[in-house]
This record gives sequence, C-alpha cells and structure tokens, in this order.
Amino acid sequence: MTVVPPAAGEPRRPEGPRNPGDAWVIADTGERYWGRFGAAGLLAFDPARGVLLQHRVAWSHFGGTWGLPGGAMHEGESAIVGAVREAQEEAGVPDGAVRVRVTSVLDLSIWSYTTVVADVVEPFEPVISDPESVALEWVPVEDVDARPLHPGFASSWPMLRTLLDERPAIVVDAANVVGSVPNGWWKDRAGAAARLRERLVDLAVPAEDLGIGATTWFPEVSLVVEGQARAIESEESPVRVVRADAAGDDAIIDEAARLLSIGRSVTVVTSDRGLTARVEALGARVLSAGWLLRTIDH
Repeated sequence: MTVVPPAAGEPRRPEGPRNPGDAWVIADTGERYWGRFGAAGLLAFDPARGVLLQHRVAWSHFGGTWGLPGGAMHEGESAIVGAVREAQEEAGVPDGAVRVRVTSVLDLSIWSYTTVVADVVEPFEPVISDPESVALEWVPVEDVDARPLHPGFASSWPMLRTLLDERPAIVVDAANVVGSVPNGWWKDRAGAAARLRERLVDLAVPAEDLGIGATTWFPEVSLVVEGQARAIESEESPVRVVRADAAGDDAIIDEAARLLSIGRSVTVVTSDRGLTARVEALGARVLSAGWLLRTIDH
C-alpha cells in the first residue's frame, strides 16, 4: 500500500491547509482509493422526495457520475461524523436535519468506505457549497438506477436500497434490565429508569444481533416503565418512554404490537421467560437484559 497526495486537478479542498486524510491510498494491484484514513458518504433519505444525490464535477474521480455527498475522513474521526461533515461541506445539510439509521462498511483492509444511511427529520434544500458538485438533487428511489452512477455507489445501491425498507425497533423491559444489576436501583426506581434511558440514547446495535444486513443499526427505542419507575421525569429524548398503566408485560406487548403494525422489525429486550413466550408468539424477536447491558457498555 502506498499513500500519495492529490495531483493537480484531483480532489482537494479549495481553501485552507490540506487535511492529512486528503490523499490516495494505492493498492499493490494499482487500484487507488481516496482517503488516507478511509472515506464516508451520507445517504440522506426523505420518503417524500427520495435520496439526495450529487452530480460530480468533471475533474473529480469518476467525474460526471452521480453519487453520495462524502469524502475522505479526518484522522481519528468517526465515519458518522465524517459523512455528516462532508455532506454539510458539499451539500449544505443543516445541523439536526438527519437521524442516522444504519451504517454499512466496505472494508478492503487497506482502505474502507462507510455509507451512513440517515432519515431526514427536518426537510431541507441542498446547496452547492464547494466546487465538487455540478448539481444536487433529490432523486426518487425508483429513478436512481437511471442515472450514470459512480461505480462504487452503483455496486452498493441494490443492497442499500433494501436497507431503506428496514426499520428496526427495540422495546426495553426497564424493570427487567434495571433489576438485573444489584446496584441499589430499588432505592430510586424512577432515577434508575432515567439513567437507563440516558444510556440508550444513540444505541448502536451490530447488524448480526438483529438478524438484518449491513454493519451497525441505530434502532428506534421504546423504554417501558412500570410501578414507581413511572415517575421518571419527562424530557426531550429520542428514547420513547411508555408508562404502563397496569402490568408492565402487557404494556410491552402492546408497544411491540404497535410497532409491528407500522412495519417495524421488533426486538424486545427482556430475560423474563413468560414474557419471552408472549413476544415470540406475537412475531417479534427477544434479546436478553444481559445482551443490552453488554452492548451499551461496549
């Protein structure tokens, strides 16, 4: 593997010092890949308008094709941060406009590319904000194949398109999870539930744990609380809190059924055997409280 800086006419930022990540990685076979520390791109999906695509300027790598806003990652930067940063630089994606749903990684050992699939939560119009774009358009999903696509995006699009139909959701049995660790939770059940809610924000789940393709999912999370834990304080959070009016198990089943009815693939987190049987009869999956604690501690 060799790393070389861009030559004249090749991708570079128009102003300021060149970032160390802006370099080609050259494989022993001669193939070259942009981004010394790997690269990432944002697949922003708006159900009403489709996928945000970038028409690449002629002088860029595979110029004239359509692909995702993205580019070389910075040293020490996560793929999600890098993809969003590049999309902001190239397409003017506003802060808070998208919520990450899943990441998919192409790992070639010497180089990797991460596609960050994100749902648009605040509609926006893209803005050409650097010289790397000829045009930016919202393209209906069914029309993407009709564009001359960047070869890398073209090869991954069939798989990425299937991911747009997947919306995993997790329903957490708060009492079962909190009660699995003898840390004094019984002294303040509402506070223990609040601490669990905080740990569930931005929950990242390996795809194999959910039985769905890709690399890592960021599912919707519902936290079902019962008894004294119902006094958990209300606050703005991506974690939906469901306060059980009566039995917690019944509320968990109701929440799982609601999510299934709107097309979510549902996983309930509990180690309760009786509840597990009811969940599986409903058609949802079950993972244990221990699994969740290991995942959020990872």
